[in-house]
Amino acid sequence: MSTHVRQFLCLKDNYGVLVHDSATGATASIDAPDGEAVIAAAEAAGWTLTDALVTHHHADHVQGLPALRARYPNLRVSAPAKEAARIGGVDRPLSEGDYARVGRLAAKVIETPGHTAGHIVYWFEEEEIAFVGDTLFALGCGRVFETPPAVMWGSLLKLASLPGSTEVYCGHEYTEANARFALTIEPDNAVLEARAGEIATLRAAGKPTLPTTIAAELATNPFLRAEEPTVQAAIGMPGADPAAAFAEIRGRKDRF
Repeated sequence: MSTHVRQFLCLKDNYGVLVHDSATGATASIDAPDGEAVIAAAEAAGWTLTDALVTHHHADHVQGLPALRARYPNLRVSAPAKEAARIGGVDRPLSEGDYARVGRLAAKVIETPGHTAGHIVYWFEEEEIAFVGDTLFALGCGRVFETPPAVMWGSLLKLASLPGSTEVYCGHEYTEANARFALTIEPDNAVLEARAGEIATLRAAGKPTLPTTIAAELATNPFLRAEEPTVQAAIGMPGADPAAAFAEIRGRKDRF
């Protein structure tokens, strides 16, 4: 296998991620939360950064780009076309259905507006890996800042349709808090209860809870389960439009 992924915490709870194609030596940073941390991780692995794949414009995902450009003058920055002006210095603006390439690896771009209006996801279909930024979290989803909740629900449905075996890398380590909230929605979900216990054990040992998988999220993430009768009943909205049920769940999480 020529694909290697390295994940590391930086800032407070952001994840930096490197994707390396050993066949060509190409290496991409997924977002750039902390330039020095990304550079240190790349150098520790003996990799030279060739690309940065940006998911959205928020500072904690792009503020490291100047340091990366200074260290790697030939760095190619790919980012959402709809947010390129807010990010600056974008070499390749990307839209739905485009491909971002890292050496021989190809990531299909999926537009997932909601957290921000132009947010994108990078899906390496052949490798069964998705880098979802702040659209989807383990047992959660991003706050909805720049679109109506129904738009975010549509974006989550796109991700829910990916193969269940897809490994999902998210932008933050929020899983333990998300598990506590998820249990307020589905306290009788045995799979969720077991997963919450596993997550608590991992965090107590200082270990990451990511990556997750699409299958795991479909079974336990209340934001992906807004159309499930048990979830709708739990929030007092039986038979509701799933987008409306999602908005209710998101509102509850915002106040949690």
